[in-house]
Amino acid sequence: MAQWTSAVGATQLARLLRSQDPRDAELAVGGRKLPAYRGLADGVRLLVLEGRVPVAARLPAERELAAALGVSRTTVAAAYEALRAEGFLESRRGSGSWTAAPAGSPLPTRGLEPLPPEAGGSMIDLGCAALPAPEPWLTRAIQGGMADLPLYAHTHGDYPAGLPVLRQALADRYTARGIPTMPEQIMVTTGAMGAVAAICRLCTSPGERVAVDSPSYANILQLMRDAGARLVPVALAERLAGWDIPAWRQVMRDAAPRMAYVVADFHNPTGTLATDDQRRRMVDAAKAAGTLLVVDETMTELQLDDNPEPPRPVCAFDPGGSAVITVGSASKAFWAGMRIGWVRAAPDIIRSLVAARAYSDLGSPVLEQLAIASLLDTGGWEQAVEIRRDQARENRDAIVGALRRELPDWEFTVPRGGLTLWVRTGGLSGSRIAEVGERLGVRVPSGPRFGVDGTFEGFVRVPFTVGGAVADEAASRLAGAARMVASGATVDADTLRAFVA
Repeated sequence: MAQWTSAVGATQLARLLRSQDPRDAELAVGGRKLPAYRGLADGVRLLVLEGRVPVAARLPAERELAAALGVSRTTVAAAYEALRAEGFLESRRGSGSWTAAPAGSPLPTRGLEPLPPEAGGSMIDLGCAALPAPEPWLTRAIQGGMADLPLYAHTHGDYPAGLPVLRQALADRYTARGIPTMPEQIMVTTGAMGAVAAICRLCTSPGERVAVDSPSYANILQLMRDAGARLVPVALAERLAGWDIPAWRQVMRDAAPRMAYVVADFHNPTGTLATDDQRRRMVDAAKAAGTLLVVDETMTELQLDDNPEPPRPVCAFDPGGSAVITVGSASKAFWAGMRIGWVRAAPDIIRSLVAARAYSDLGSPVLEQLAIASLLDTGGWEQAVEIRRDQARENRDAIVGALRRELPDWEFTVPRGGLTLWVRTGGLSGSRIAEVGERLGVRVPSGPRFGVDGTFEGFVRVPFTVGGAVADEAASRLAGAARMVASGATVDADTLRAFVA
């Protein structure tokens, strides 16, 4: 019986391997270049560690991969043998070869999973772009929710559309921003991920095209892949100047995507802020093409620098919500532990989303909804968000200064808001820096997690989650990882101790 659960074709694997830094296969070790088979084995190993090739995925036959890569079958056979010896490959006659995780190693993931709390003492976690809760507002929110809970305790507790009090509060908030909104245009969800998952289930079918920013938020990309979407990447404008509208028009015209997912406000991972004109033109392009535009506003309240004329929400150009579906969340602006998100759309779309929810999670937790409603009703939301902005601004300035001191060759544009810094790693492989960095005690996601088909190998994402001395130490460990990658040093215990010293 075969042990593999999915398969990676020769063409796909060759494309993923070629997306890696081409110099990785030529790193000098002891004054000589790595053999071709060693470079190939290392490339496959990195793809497994990054989660871009899942564990238990059947790899192509040696002859097929050799033809796709333009190398000898002997090279592929030697690479496969090296991977078997390291525990990254298993084989059985008649069943082929499939990827594996070495015994005792944690399974790699394809998204940005939170680091377990028990690992926090030894690891600086730059993988998750989320801050601790803003106190005392979390406690006050829960207390406010508890005070209102008896009114709902006698009910069944399932509210697929969300509690009426929270739907009204969110509708009022959009209206205050200049977009008249009824509660019937709001559905409360389990975080922004829950919102996008619900929209994907309703509005797309497996195999349909979905256009996305390139780069884009890694977890949403993986969610869409798992749903069977065919992702169509659209690059941001040069120098992260918002959206490239001509490129978007061409993709919408030629690829005819059923849906597009974009982040207009302090884009994750780049921090880009789309202009007012770009937003209007994007909506016009989507309407003309018949593409449903899903806009993620998770970061919208995290403006860290003054902007005298902030752009209007994207839904301002489609207030009825028939062409633009807006996704919001309390996770970044308040606290990820609340797991409260929402959708704003036309009432008929909301009704369809609510009806479909009966087959998923039935509704979001009542207490957490009441807590957010209490914050919005009492003015505590604005004060909590101001604390969050202060934290993010202080951390941003600390990590920017530390990176410039420790890694002057790394390039980035300091964003005016959001929680993330998109960093070009001076020509080094972001995947290898992430791998070595974790061995040195700093966890950072590499660029390919945020792209389609292995792009952005020369980038890492650094969030604004640490400050002060911790930011300095994180940058120091990343600098150590960069030195090791640049030198081609073997990642063993002795070398690690030398670089740390």
